[in-house]
Amino acid sequence: MSFADQSTYQVRAEWGVAGLARLAPADVVIVVDALRFTTTVTDSVAAGSTVALDERAHDVSLNGAAVAQAAAGTGAIVLAGSLRNARAVANAVMRLQQQRGDRTSIAVIACGERVSRGSDEVRFAVEDQLAAGAVISALSDLGIDHTSPEAAVMGEASRALARACVHLLLASGSGRELVERGLRDEVLNAAARDAVNTVAVLRDGAFHALVLD
Repeated sequence: MSFADQSTYQVRAEWGVAGLARLAPADVVIVVDALRFTTTVTDSVAAGSTVALDERAHDVSLNGAAVAQAAAGTGAIVLAGSLRNARAVANAVMRLQQQRGDRTSIAVIACGERVSRGSDEVRFAVEDQLAAGAVISALSDLGIDHTSPEAAVMGEASRALARACVHLLLASGSGRELVERGLRDEVLNAAARDAVNTVAVLRDGAFHALVLD
């Protein structure tokens, strides 16, 4: 283990596939790719569909699908997080911890944006910083607040900027690209904080609605 593994903390945060690999193994991995992978997955599952982690998913988002696939290989419970279901994800993690009867380690992975198709280089993405932070701050509100410094900064930044989410997503690099492609409504949809109570879990190669007893 290295100083980058954040293993002394319950809630950890990193960026992309490489960041996931740097962290110590976690019981739960929350994948966050707000524009557009995990938002699309969340909305589809909320509408009663399942979402296969296949070539079509990779076409929607190279980063989000790649992180989800890597997370599945760790043996963790893999959830899809977004601004739209941040509080629902936090509630689900609390329920999972209660069911397990033990402290549950959580890795929140902001997927970021690839610099170019075919490149492994990931750049900072405003929307994923805010969405990952929204999940972390919601966990903190529930008392799951033993966060690494990396996670704490994400969480408090998202909390402080909550009222500016719509503007920040529209003005971000990813948001401007989607607006230019005629997808402004998708950006507005992704910015709607806690609009969905459904949580998607990756199981047997597809995202399904998480059902807890």
